[in-house]
Amino acid sequence: MIQQSREQALALADAIVAIKDRVRLCGRCFAVTESDPCATCSDPKRDQSLVCVVAEPRDIFTIERSGAYRGLYHVLGGVISPMDGVGPNQLRIKELLTRLSTEKLNEVIVATNPNAEGEATALYLSRLIAPSGVIVSRLAYGLPIGGDLDYADDLTLARAMEGRRTL
Repeated sequence: MIQQSREQALALADAIVAIKDRVRLCGRCFAVTESDPCATCSDPKRDQSLVCVVAEPRDIFTIERSGAYRGLYHVLGGVISPMDGVGPNQLRIKELLTRLSTEKLNEVIVATNPNAEGEATALYLSRLIAPSGVIVSRLAYGLPIGGDLDYADDLTLARAMEGRRTL
């Protein structure tokens, strides 16, 4: 930054201010957007009965990159983490439950990370949502494409074995 001209520094500052002024969270799914509702929520070609729950807005971009998902999203704003002082009340779980009661959802896919906090959040959501009759599913675990069994850890192999499917 020190080597940049004053004009370049001012242009960067203006760009940061413009982002702050234009970018907000979608009122429906809480994704980062310039319009409310966001492009995903507004897309009539998306499956309106399917919601993928993610921890952070950046997780949406990761899932979208795969091209394998065509439903809606719900961003929690984190995961349950008692060690960090984050409980269910600090997340957008109430908003998810409101969506369950106002939208015709058939399935909620919990796409939190496969770590202790992500698993705790997934289990908590499953117990809250299951009585509504909506299917609650979790992303599968397993071996990466092109991976080598010799390098897989025991837990990954165990999860891959549990999540196997018929060919």
